[in-house]
Amino acid sequence: QVQLVEFGGGLVQPGGSLRLSCIASGLTASSYVMGWFRQPPGRDREFVGANSQSGHLTSSADSVKGRFTVSRDNAKNTVYLQMNSLKPEDTAIYYCAAASTIQAMRISGADYWGQGTQVTVSS
Repeated sequence: QVQLVEFGGGLVQPGGSLRLSCIASGLTASSYVMGWFRQPPGRDREFVGANSQSGHLTSSADSVKGRFTVSRDNAKNTVYLQMNSLKPEDTAIYYCAAASTIQAMRISGADYWGQGTQVTVSS
């Protein structure tokens, strides 16, 4: 059974930083593109960023470029989302995701999803 479990959400002030982690089980993370989506209050889920199987190729949404970084440690079956310079509009539930390709993830979503972790940016 595949499980993606996120850690690290919480409340942070504007301008602050937060790092989310996602541990995968039941699959070999190195065989999948791993990434993140988010769902702001009252809005649809949206792509945030993803990292290829080797870790050499990344893709990010325009809204987070230069602020958020997706990385991975295949030995630990873990993917990370480092979020810097956080803004109130980054408030959302953040979901870890796994898919076969970055294109597939951006167009169709993911093959597997985590349960989500809340990130709130507020003073």
